[in-house]
Amino acid sequence: MSDTSRARTYGDVLVLGLGKTGDAVAGYMAGLVQGGRVSSVVLYGGAKSQPGPVTEELERAGVRVVCGTEQVEGHYDTCIASPGISEFSDFCRSADAASDAIFGEPELAWRESPERWVGITGTNGKTTTTTLARDLLRAGGLAAEAVGNIGRMAIGEVAHRAPGEWLVAELSSFQLAGSRELHPHVAVLLNVTPDHLYWHKTMENYAAAKERIFRNLDAGDLAVISDGDDFCRAIAGRARARGLRVCRLLQAGESPRADEACCAWEDTDGTLVVRIDGADTRLVNKEALSIKGEHNVENALAASAAALACGVDAEDVRAGLRAFRPLEHRIEPCGESAGVHYVNDSKATNTDAVSKALTAFPAGSIVILLGGHDKGTDLSDMAADVARTCRVAVCFGEAGARMAKALRAQGGSLEVLEAAHLEQALDAGMAAARPGETVLLSPACSSFDEFSGFEERGDVFKRLVAARIAKKERA
Repeated sequence: MSDTSRARTYGDVLVLGLGKTGDAVAGYMAGLVQGGRVSSVVLYGGAKSQPGPVTEELERAGVRVVCGTEQVEGHYDTCIASPGISEFSDFCRSADAASDAIFGEPELAWRESPERWVGITGTNGKTTTTTLARDLLRAGGLAAEAVGNIGRMAIGEVAHRAPGEWLVAELSSFQLAGSRELHPHVAVLLNVTPDHLYWHKTMENYAAAKERIFRNLDAGDLAVISDGDDFCRAIAGRARARGLRVCRLLQAGESPRADEACCAWEDTDGTLVVRIDGADTRLVNKEALSIKGEHNVENALAASAAALACGVDAEDVRAGLRAFRPLEHRIEPCGESAGVHYVNDSKATNTDAVSKALTAFPAGSIVILLGGHDKGTDLSDMAADVARTCRVAVCFGEAGARMAKALRAQGGSLEVLEAAHLEQALDAGMAAARPGETVLLSPACSSFDEFSGFEERGDVFKRLVAARIAKKERA
């Protein structure tokens, strides 16, 4: 904790949400009461919350817990909201009206320990880029930990943060929406495509939440921003107009301008190159990466730019890139039998993620499994990509019929099959696959029609694949 953070006081604190984030924040703030930095802590759990062992433990720690309502009473100096609570919800509005300041858990962690932060956001690719950036920092001999939306809360790292440690924070749009002071040294925006509109209400609100990662950067920091969509390009333009250093992530086949001071790209021979302040650093050929697909080239460039900006030597970045392996549920190889490869990309919960995943495989060699809980998003762009690159598509789950209709509307030679659930979809895909092809679970949907989350869906897929391969080998 820095000297600056020791001087901070929070007064009467309101915490919104009875869940992992709310519990951790309330417990942390209760620990500051004795030192006088916090006067009191009240947690409102929400309309569906109920007393139980967690609330009892919090109350023993000095937290007053209010369950079963979203109408906040009283006045608070500071409110910390859990990320699942939309800023447009009645619950959040009620809390905002009762509070002098409202923000989220990552910002609390930053206020408590503000030095050496890297922030990473985007619709897709956040977790891979966050993990890779952490690993590249470690490859350079720096202490580093991945926190935030990746699963390890930043506030949990603050109390035992190692001297000189970097926090590499995966930041969701939910976490960024209410940020005020959050100020990473390097901030990365990978992409902005439609997602979470039930929470943000409009694409403009969603993009604005992402843009808040750059809100407090100054001329000594680095903004790493993709050039791949209109929202990112507009955000980059505004960042440059503020005088920020912007490292532009160029798209495949695009070359930098001669006068461009900061950018990152794939050279004509497939080598990853990062230019910061006019100095080019050639890294590795993309074929040396274990993570495949054009989107992962961009993720690697973003992580490399962040590491170089934090002081990691180029040779250590090269070693870290070569050593990095695919993360679970993200274009994760999970079996091979009779020349057919099986890949788990259960984390692809939106259409843009699927389009990106398809670039990891030769066109015409993919049997894709699509479906799950229907988010109601437009399918036309993804359907065109699937029709162009896949030989067979098996559509399943709640969204299956709508997926199949969108794919058939593309015409062409794509074979479209339908199945009730994931298990039946895998069986249909295995039956259709030919030697040299890949059966790819990249569903473009959330999993909540059948599973508790994308992790369970991916785990089930891997178990089913392993069981069927073992059965074939015994036959």
